[in-house]
Amino acid sequence: MSLGASWGVTEAERRAPFPCDARCAAPDVALFRGVTVAAPPPLLFRWLCQLRAAPYSYDWLDNGGRRSPQALTPGLEGLAKGQRVMTIFELVDFEPDRSLTIVNRARDGARRLFGEVWVCYAIRPGPGTDCRLLAKLLVRYPETLTGLVLRRVLPLGDLVMMRRQLLNLKKLAERDARSAGCSRRPVVL
Repeated sequence: MSLGASWGVTEAERRAPFPCDARCAAPDVALFRGVTVAAPPPLLFRWLCQLRAAPYSYDWLDNGGRRSPQALTPGLEGLAKGQRVMTIFELVDFEPDRSLTIVNRARDGARRLFGEVWVCYAIRPGPGTDCRLLAKLLVRYPETLTGLVLRRVLPLGDLVMMRRQLLNLKKLAERDARSAGCSRRPVVL
């Protein structure tokens, strides 16, 4: 497995099926990320829906310097296929309280630059009252010089960005779970 291909997931989680698998045949690479969250799946899913508003990674880099909302925005959980997610993606499938599947938008030029990128965020039961937030990325690189460069830098670059995203979503969901009395253990980052 290449550097940056996996973070925070087990071998069993990597082998498990994800909703994006049927949508991207023969990807060039599959990348996996995961984190345990001390929050109930419906609350964590609400935070995943917030990706419609902001990327929740390094705001100075991928959100034009604007801070990602730190409170749930009413209405963002009203999902529909085709909605914009994190500026360059669109929602292609979802299962409430379980998963979101997105793909980079062809009409904005993101696909020409990065190739075809499918991302599935999946919420799975975890140990005790926790749940697991898993992300699987399937990438088909462009057949260009840029594609050759991306093969080397995308896995590690995405690891840095998505790690921050998942940890931010974890922190916010756990904060809200604690304030609602849903969490039974302290947060450890």
